[in-house]
This record gives sequence, structure tokens and C-alpha cells, in this order.
Amino acid sequence: MDMTQSIDLATTPGHLIRRAQQIAVAIFAEHLSAADITPVQFAILNALLDSPGIDQVSLAKRVAFDPATSGSVIGRLEAKGWVARQADPADRRRKLLVVTPQGMQAMASIQADVARVQAQILSPLPQADQELFVNLLSRLVQGHEAA
Repeated sequence: MDMTQSIDLATTPGHLIRRAQQIAVAIFAEHLSAADITPVQFAILNALLDSPGIDQVSLAKRVAFDPATSGSVIGRLEAKGWVARQADPADRRRKLLVVTPQGMQAMASIQADVARVQAQILSPLPQADQELFVNLLSRLVQGHEAA
């Protein structure tokens, strides 16, 4: 390849994935700004609903965030009263995370908006392509996570 020519970013997976992420975050913010929740906060709350009483390190792995990032997000969720830390009965030094009733109420109130966000993100694609795109994206992520 001639190094004096630029790469067409419109055809590079890395650039397109970054742009798709930017678009997805912008759509999420547009629909959920009044709910005072970010995509990362939603992911953490959603994972906690699936696994109540999980520890912070295991939660970080589950949502694919580094522990420092998840720790600061959990701190913000605690400040909102949406997440609480509880001592592990088997090891009092270990803290387990749970969604509070207020957090459950917040999550219930945004479910329809989150579904609309997902639909809008995929809306430029025909239905058959939406399913294929999500399948391929899932396989791409799983393949890299397994490596």
C-alpha cells in the first residue's frame, strides 16, 4: 500500500463501529435525558437486575467495563439511591451490590424508552438486515471475547 494515500474511513470496521457507538449514545441521550441515566448506568443496573448480590469485580466483568469505571458508575448510582452495597454474609469485608426499590422503579419507568432507542438505532436497516446485523455484531463481539 502506498503510504502517501489516506485510508477510506467509511470502509474501515473500527471507524464505523466508533461512529455507530457515537450514534447509539446520542440516540440514548435524546430519549432518556429526562430519566437522568447513561448507557453505562443502564448496563450496570440491567446486569444487577439479572444477578442481584453480585460483587463489583464480577459485575465489571459481566458488563465488560474496567473495575475503576464500574466503581465510579456504581458510586453515582448509589448517590441516586438506585444501588446499595450489602456486606456478604460469608465474608463481611466483601460488598455485594443490589438494585434498590427506587432503582427498580427507575428501570421500570424507562423500559419502553430503551426499546424505542434500540429500534431507532436499527431503523435505517430493513427488518431482515436488522436481525442479521445484530447477529453478526454479536458473533464479532463473542469471537473477540473468546480470543
